[in-house]
Amino acid sequence: MIDGTGRNIDYIRISITDRCNLRCVYCMPETGVQMTSHKEILTFDEIIRLCGIFASLGIKKIKLTGGEPLCRIGVDDLVRDLKAVQGVEQVTLTTNAVELDEHLLPLYEAGLDAINISIDTADPALYKRLTRRDKFDEVMANIKMAAEFGKIPLKINCVPMTAEQKLYDVAEFARNYNIHVRFIEMMPIGFGKEFSFISRDAIIELLEERFGPLTAADVSLGNGPAEYYSIPGFKGKIGFISAVSHKFCQTCNRVRMTAEGYLKTCLQYDSGVNLKACLRAGGTDAELKELIANAINEKPLSHHFGDEGDGDSETKIMSQIGG
Repeated sequence: MIDGTGRNIDYIRISITDRCNLRCVYCMPETGVQMTSHKEILTFDEIIRLCGIFASLGIKKIKLTGGEPLCRIGVDDLVRDLKAVQGVEQVTLTTNAVELDEHLLPLYEAGLDAINISIDTADPALYKRLTRRDKFDEVMANIKMAAEFGKIPLKINCVPMTAEQKLYDVAEFARNYNIHVRFIEMMPIGFGKEFSFISRDAIIELLEERFGPLTAADVSLGNGPAEYYSIPGFKGKIGFISAVSHKFCQTCNRVRMTAEGYLKTCLQYDSGVNLKACLRAGGTDAELKELIANAINEKPLSHHFGDEGDGDSETKIMSQIGG
């Protein structure tokens, strides 16, 4: 679907839960947050119905997020059902990999197209500090298992915050496995406002000191705006998603839907439409389609993170929005 500024919106990120088995410092407080009751989040049937309408409007690619999507029972069946929706070309999932061992084969059998794994350090002690949970060994074992399984494309997502993360160690995933590692700029939303980001140029300098020159790779590896580089001897590529310092709003192709059925058209703003309200009031597919089309048509031209007076900025934290 073409929005009001001429961008082709063909990708939606759908949160299926606000629950998570980690407590990452930029996402949730250590004690957690008040979770949304099960009756208030969309059922799988509601998600599938909405995805049929999204697909009829030209949205072809779906990313399942959370919270932690593998915390929701039945996610494997949801993937299978979404793959059967007419017009849906790709279903992918983002995870912290804590429970990936239990789901890898069922997800493959359901037709999942790719997995993004979020891990911000390869140091066990720092991992425990950043996630506030002692799950490093399980996650590393599950990444290795998924890489050796080799039947679902993998990416690593890392949010740089501090030199302690030893980002060159995270980059080693791309050297040792056929995994693309992306360094994603910290977004100033929720607890993310308390952290600074390490610039793409600084990370490139750091990696080149360790591995030698990075060469820009003119490739598209997925649905997002990552810019990729090659390093000699690496099986995978290194990518950068720099939404604040090198914003790419003019080519944005995505919208998001929260677990409660709120369609967000820009990550920064609390603007969009409550699809659950229409669904549960007995709205027809035609009415839902009109709501979605109108919201996408009014998608903001650009975020304004860091600007003064940036309008109706989002007040929810990332686990409530969806990663």
